[in-house]
Amino acid sequence: MSEPFNPRKNYQETRKRVGYIEFGKAKPSDYQAIGFKCGLEIHQQLLTKKKLFCRCPAGVYQKDGAYDAELIRHMRPTLSELGEYDGTALMEFKTRKNIIYHIENITACTYDIDDTPPFVIDREALDIAIEIALLSKLNIVGELHITRKQYLDGSIPTGFQRTAIVGIEGEIPLTNKKVRLIQLSLEEDACREVSDVGHFRTYTTDRLGMPLIETVTYPDMTTPFEAAEAGHYLRFLARSTGKVRTGSGSAREDVNVSVTGGQRVEIKGVSYISRIPRLTHNEAYRQRGLIEIKKELKARVKDATGWKIAYKEIEYDLLKGQSEVVKKAKSSGLRLVAVNLPQFRGLLSFFLQPGKTFVDELSGRLKVIACLEQPNMLHSELFDNSDAEVIDFAALKKLLKAGDNDAQILFWSGSEDLLTAVETIEERCRLAFDGVPNETRKSLADGTTIFERVLPGPDRMYPDTDSAPIPVSEELIEKNRQSLPLEVHEQLGQLKEWGVPEDTYHYILRNNLMPTIRRIVDECKYEPVYAATTFGHTLKHISGKTAPADGFTFNKVYGLFKWVRDNRLEKEIIREMLPVVYSHPNILFDSVLSLIEYTRNSRDKVISYIPMLKAKFKSRGNSTDPEALTRWLMGYLRKWALGNIPLSELRAIVEKEIQDG
Repeated sequence: MSEPFNPRKNYQETRKRVGYIEFGKAKPSDYQAIGFKCGLEIHQQLLTKKKLFCRCPAGVYQKDGAYDAELIRHMRPTLSELGEYDGTALMEFKTRKNIIYHIENITACTYDIDDTPPFVIDREALDIAIEIALLSKLNIVGELHITRKQYLDGSIPTGFQRTAIVGIEGEIPLTNKKVRLIQLSLEEDACREVSDVGHFRTYTTDRLGMPLIETVTYPDMTTPFEAAEAGHYLRFLARSTGKVRTGSGSAREDVNVSVTGGQRVEIKGVSYISRIPRLTHNEAYRQRGLIEIKKELKARVKDATGWKIAYKEIEYDLLKGQSEVVKKAKSSGLRLVAVNLPQFRGLLSFFLQPGKTFVDELSGRLKVIACLEQPNMLHSELFDNSDAEVIDFAALKKLLKAGDNDAQILFWSGSEDLLTAVETIEERCRLAFDGVPNETRKSLADGTTIFERVLPGPDRMYPDTDSAPIPVSEELIEKNRQSLPLEVHEQLGQLKEWGVPEDTYHYILRNNLMPTIRRIVDECKYEPVYAATTFGHTLKHISGKTAPADGFTFNKVYGLFKWVRDNRLEKEIIREMLPVVYSHPNILFDSVLSLIEYTRNSRDKVISYIPMLKAKFKSRGNSTDPEALTRWLMGYLRKWALGNIPLSELRAIVEKEIQDG
């Protein structure tokens, strides 16, 4: 008698079959073996006063729940000039979404809803885009052509995004290689999603139309960590201009991943570069899993053209019991549908990502395309026996006339979405015969992904007949070339030359602090290491505990360095004053000294305390260890010495006093 099928055991066995290696344990050779390739699309908002194609202010955000008007739209696809529909547009149309926009007067105008033609492109944004393109070693185009890119998910009310290529064919240097850049485009940002539940998707329009650049690389990264390094470099490069926005949502990464035998899959909207390695690692092995499923299906089904599912609506009374999800479905008046998947036994619980199997591919598409909120199904390969026991799968298989090697799904849906759900399940299962489908996936914080939409094709791009070409003169290019900041790899070289600890580099480059540090070094004559570590260690530690008060800028720190030098105080006082300046940026520096209880003491006065303190230490019968005495004396003397005498000099004096007896 054969052993009963165990879905959890099958998950573990297929995990081994895929060859999954825990993230962090894989070596470059492991990624080479599976043919890992990765490219990036980095989106970065520009720090302009106006939006890109209208004159609304940029960078003004709606408060949660605040809006002056509500607009509802339904998107529909249009034919391209070649008489074809874009696959993504068709998929979005199938969802029958009600797109709701919450509009605040100050952040939007009639251009946003396509009731007014576009203004001429914002020149400030174009200048910044050219500057960043030059830093990226891209060849600047001679003429800017505005095109329309279809967006049928509702994120842009017009149904398209205006975009223009600024530069092509550049490169950036990484530690061990150079990564080629395909292009840099200047485009308008989309709306900010508030919610997406069922057939209702809600956006705010405050971010809509803000200028951003999109930098696209070739798939030159061959490990997940190279992908993250390239992401950081492009972010630092853009920030080095001081002309891009920072903060949540101002920069987003789309990550393209493929492996040998797979397809390009786009992971959309990665908000933290630090998540790229785990996301790309898991996507690579997800594709490996789908390739193995394809092999298994090819072995089981010789001719896939005749493969099709069977489905039947059933009554809730046919279930043995009711789990919480089934109770909720029944109380909502949803219809219950049983589906048979021929030759899919063992594939629903087939490992694809940590904690996710092939059935999640089906459930994810049901959520997006048929608008069935999760949890939206039970199936014959559940790990949780309490849910599995609700269904009499033997009776269900008999009802569906299923074979021994088939798998079954039970989903619930409203009448209007039922056929869409059935079609979606069959379509995704058919795609499994081909391996890895081209698609866009949404990143999750745990390093896994879920289906978002079909990968867009070239049909979505077409010329914008409302916008004339814009000449990009050599004079304009040269004007921007003259103001280029130091390149990122040169900034890194300078930090290394100064001997600045490497653990400060990321904070310094992320916040574009090199110009401020150089100013402190050149104008105030502080040692580079002290200036850099004040930012990269001290300020980073302070900011890690609390957000800065309104009005704090890094220029305040420059002012503090200068004030301390002008008032002939020793540098150590800066790090004592910095937490107060961070929390109270508008306070006078004199007042900060009062708050930290600083007193002015002469060098000789501080030194004069040493004999008395030595005697006090000995009178207490403390250790005779010279180092213990030195630490004790410095602890007492610090409050008198801080700002009055360099602590390193004071320590040398203390050590000599102890040595001399």
